[in-house]
Amino acid sequence: MTEAARSEPDVNRVHMTKQDYEGSPSTMCKGCGHDAITASIITACYESSIDPRRVIKLSGIGCSSKTTNYFMNQSFGFNSTHGRMAALATGAAMANHTMIPIGVSGDGDTASIGLGNFAHMVRRNLRITYIVENNGVYGLTKGQFSATADKGSKAKKGWVNPWPAIDLATLAITMGATFVARSFSGDRKQLAPLIQAALNHNGTAVLDVLSPCVTFNNHEGSTKSLKNIRDAKDDLNEIGFIPEFEQITADYKEGSDLRVRMHDGGTVTLHKLKDHDPTDRDQALNVVEQGARAGKFVTGLIYLDEQNEDFAARELLGKTPLAYLGEPDLRPSAEALARINQSFMK
Repeated sequence: MTEAARSEPDVNRVHMTKQDYEGSPSTMCKGCGHDAITASIITACYESSIDPRRVIKLSGIGCSSKTTNYFMNQSFGFNSTHGRMAALATGAAMANHTMIPIGVSGDGDTASIGLGNFAHMVRRNLRITYIVENNGVYGLTKGQFSATADKGSKAKKGWVNPWPAIDLATLAITMGATFVARSFSGDRKQLAPLIQAALNHNGTAVLDVLSPCVTFNNHEGSTKSLKNIRDAKDDLNEIGFIPEFEQITADYKEGSDLRVRMHDGGTVTLHKLKDHDPTDRDQALNVVEQGARAGKFVTGLIYLDEQNEDFAARELLGKTPLAYLGEPDLRPSAEALARINQSFMK
């Protein structure tokens, strides 16, 4: 191999380098967990050979919602108002369901002002990879508790949170999400494969990612500090995602792994550590609840349903996106309208 060939960067199946998936330089606080999540998104998209020009990046308001500016600058993007990202994603998916939506939100943006929008997006099983950068505080407005802050946790200035936390993983499963996972921003070995699997899932994939705020929520008494998460983290499974175009070479002991083929052909291989079956909805809810009672952050693939139809299939959107249809196609004739109305009478 020549010296020139040796120095050429590796390219993936769409002839892009890993650097091609980067965005603008981050303006987050030094050490912010959100930047580690950005790095995992970049890795996942590069290794999955996703064409950035097929991606639409969506966000709301808050520190987390700045993340979409830091990866894939060749993609489409829309920064919505506070809490409205899920509603925007639903509209975008209706207009063009062939795009790959990646939404990045925060615990305030999702669990407080955006809770209603989030719940209805989830129950429709919209195809989206929805990443919540969860730090339990409003970092952009100086560290007030968010709706995911644990009861009894202390703020940097000593206030104690009197309210029970909203558990986004439990909420997502209850509302009908078909892919639910939790991870830690500092665990790229677990997080990047989870994002890859989510991108290949045909439905709502919610990833609740614990991401410590190094400025306002990284002190003694915070349950979402870097140290506390590392100490309380409890992995359900070891994750390996193998894209469809790669040969499956995973080798685990007989009876110790669960291999799930995703809709797009890729494979999620789970090496079971806690005998957890993510296809069992009741077990998924129980394992999160039991972990919370024990003061543990259960991480890994918590729940997966590959059988439920996604939003586009249920709405019979067809192959051609609505955005590409002309007026004659979008304006039904009187006879067609009569048939549509008649169908609702059955």
